[in-house]
Amino acid sequence: MVHNTNATTAPAGALLVRNAAAVMTGRAGNAARAGAADIRIRDGRIAEIGAVLPRHDGEAVLDATGCVVYPGWVNTHHHLFQNLLKAVPSGMNVGLEQWLAAVAYPRLARFTPEIFRTAVRLGMAELLLSGTTTCADHHYLYHHGHGAETGDVLFEVAEELGMRLVLCRGGAIQSASDHPGMRATALVPETLDEMLADIERLKARYHDAAADGLRRVVVAPTTPTFSLPPALLRELAAFGRGMDLRLHSHLSETDNYVKFCREKYQCTPVQFVADHDWLGPDVWFAHLVTVNPEEVRMLAVTNTGMAHCPVSNARLGSGIAPVRAMADAGVPISLGVDGVASNESGSMVHEANFAWLVHRALGGAAQTRVEEVIHWGTAGGAQVLGLPGIGTLAPGQSADLAIYDVSGLRFHGFHDIGTAPVAAGEPTPVRDVLVRGRQVVRDGAVVGLDLEKLRREAREALVGLVD
Repeated sequence: MVHNTNATTAPAGALLVRNAAAVMTGRAGNAARAGAADIRIRDGRIAEIGAVLPRHDGEAVLDATGCVVYPGWVNTHHHLFQNLLKAVPSGMNVGLEQWLAAVAYPRLARFTPEIFRTAVRLGMAELLLSGTTTCADHHYLYHHGHGAETGDVLFEVAEELGMRLVLCRGGAIQSASDHPGMRATALVPETLDEMLADIERLKARYHDAAADGLRRVVVAPTTPTFSLPPALLRELAAFGRGMDLRLHSHLSETDNYVKFCREKYQCTPVQFVADHDWLGPDVWFAHLVTVNPEEVRMLAVTNTGMAHCPVSNARLGSGIAPVRAMADAGVPISLGVDGVASNESGSMVHEANFAWLVHRALGGAAQTRVEEVIHWGTAGGAQVLGLPGIGTLAPGQSADLAIYDVSGLRFHGFHDIGTAPVAAGEPTPVRDVLVRGRQVVRDGAVVGLDLEKLRREAREALVGLVD
């Protein structure tokens, strides 16, 4: 907890995080570690990092004894509405397309505004309690005449809980028979006019272009090859760029995705999006599991980013993205939890731990380093989201911090305690989380959240979603 001995005279946002056993900065190379350091915060930004910083008059103190400090995780691909769709029996042992038809799309119409709000609150709380401070939610809960209010709910709950939110406004306008998820439903896709009007409305109401903006909007059709006619893909890219919005979607998640693209368009998925103006430093794609060396080169030379979702990819049997090759080529890499209906854990610590391990299993122990995985999940996420003011712990950066309690028994044997959250994985308890210097998790609890009420609402919401 914050120990403030002089609250009445403390300058606004004056805080000293003291006595951390280790500080990991999220930066690359030798700058990845700040050692056993203190962090001074002023007005929501980091003012100073150093060993044994003196306490200034009127400065509150957050004692981090027995803790390590990370930048807040930046989750670049999620589906928050799925937090009430964990472990649906019909989707537990099938691949992506069967899972979409069995789990997510059949239940879209069942999400009332109340159920949706509960799912979002549950998902954001779970993320915060893993040390995540920024979430890019790829939200596609839209169909003709329905869903326009759901973007507002996402932003409202983010403000309530103190999380930074990037709304990747998804959806499909392709006919239901062409979409692998919608073809199993009676839903009518929204029109292009409905999609564009809502994006314009959301951008005008919420979008903050600041380097550490708390609210962002992104143009994000659910998938470029299924969700809209190809002729409109270039038009949608121009529309987004004309409003200075970034672009996001799913791509190359499975072998079947690649097979479909080759058979229908006679090209690979990355070549397809390249031909329709969907590559560039303002674009990132989730998954990219099945890409060839030429596609990796195209992503790298255009500085197109990726959201690596290894847990979901493993859970659905989709494969393992060639992240080592992409990172070595210069592709911007970030981490995403993906929807917990295909992950069951909304923890970025779990995601980072698995990302560290799975590539070693595939290619050997030299494939990944803890410091690099932290970089992907923090600074890498900030890069692909276009938020340079977050993702690293350095003077001038937004004070987005995750403080992990590593005083427990399972951490007593660590020689390098700074690696503990990633190397040990869950459970690594979060003690405190700050967003722009504001404490949003205190002593392991989300500030202002009535947990018992949320549990009760979740139990009630499930009734409407169970077959």
